[in-house]
Amino acid sequence: MTASDTAPLVARLRAAGCVFAEDEAALLLSAATDPAHLEALVTQRIAGFPLEHLLGWTDFRGLRVTVAPGVFVPRQRTGFLVEQAVTLARTLGRPVVALDMCCGCGALGLAFTKELAQDGIRVELTATDIEPAAIVCARENLAAVNAHVVEGDLFDAVPPDLHGRVDILLANTPYVPSDHIRDMPPEARDHEPRRALDGGADGLDVLRRIAAVACDWLAPGGHLLVEESEEQAPVAADIMRTHHLAARIVECEDMGATVVIGTRPPDFATDPAVDEFTQGNTSTQNEDPQ
Repeated sequence: MTASDTAPLVARLRAAGCVFAEDEAALLLSAATDPAHLEALVTQRIAGFPLEHLLGWTDFRGLRVTVAPGVFVPRQRTGFLVEQAVTLARTLGRPVVALDMCCGCGALGLAFTKELAQDGIRVELTATDIEPAAIVCARENLAAVNAHVVEGDLFDAVPPDLHGRVDILLANTPYVPSDHIRDMPPEARDHEPRRALDGGADGLDVLRRIAAVACDWLAPGGHLLVEESEEQAPVAADIMRTHHLAARIVECEDMGATVVIGTRPPDFATDPAVDEFTQGNTSTQNEDPQ
């Protein structure tokens, strides 16, 4: 189609509030199989359906990642969390054991593993999520890196042989306070799973559950990384410290991202009762994105 042909499509998208109407028009045109399909895609987009769900994919740190209706779409700012995790993993000087918790479509674990592979670092990756639709996408996206993808609620789904072995725990937890869900853009509020967004009264309920047992799953010196809002980060760091993690906050102003990192002290002693059960069954820095 020529520029004159696409102009009406761009105008329709812009009138519906699409800020990047030209780019979206080009993507929808490339995805459409015929004029009727294009009209169906445009109609859904104008009605508020996420562009990524209509396309069936999203770009995350240069990777095309499969997403589907009912699956959380990874935010670009969360690439900063991956960046921090990769930096920490590079210091180990050996293969890395990683856990992508609340993995959604698996974008974080995929980017983490592929970026370390470029440095010749092998990653043993496990990914978990409670949403069945997300698990379907994660298994497709992570097949290329031989990840073990399991469905379940947080650590309930994690294989017990990872106890005390996890070097990097990526946890893209829901952190929107319950009362703020109604203020989110309709694309997220109406089309992504509530459980992937709602973090409870202060947005930190899921983090509390993870932090409470993180030291039992992390290897000595292992790291838990979570994304939070700037306002939540100090509270999140305190939660981690309550559970014996050394916590710090890192921020990227350009990406609008705040990550809290909790590190298991090398001398932390795991709870023998937890160990028996599983085996039987703040410093702040501003960083620019690379």
